[in-house]
Amino acid sequence: MDQSMEMSVQQFDEMRRNEETMTVLDVRNPPEIAVCAFDGSTNIPMHEVPGYLDRLPTDEKLVVVCHHGARSLQVTAWLHQNGFSNAISLRGGVDAWSREIDPSMPRY
Repeated sequence: MDQSMEMSVQQFDEMRRNEETMTVLDVRNPPEIAVCAFDGSTNIPMHEVPGYLDRLPTDEKLVVVCHHGARSLQVTAWLHQNGFSNAISLRGGVDAWSREIDPSMPRY
């Protein structure tokens, strides 16, 4: 897989701390999002993303998030094929975020 399609939780943390302009696209299902989520994220389950392309930005970083990083990487690859070169997957997902950056985020 192309390394440019993934970012580490450390890189994501730095972007957040620097208040960089980005959209966080959480592709998990509603019951998962109810457990934990990033404030201000756009929540569109993976299978529904194709119907929302017109609502996704192309002019800022689009950080795609899921539980462990597999679904977000699939969605990121699909988005790249559909013209969203700004999409990047969060490697390890919310689980890695909780383990490595913010232990207050619930894990499941």
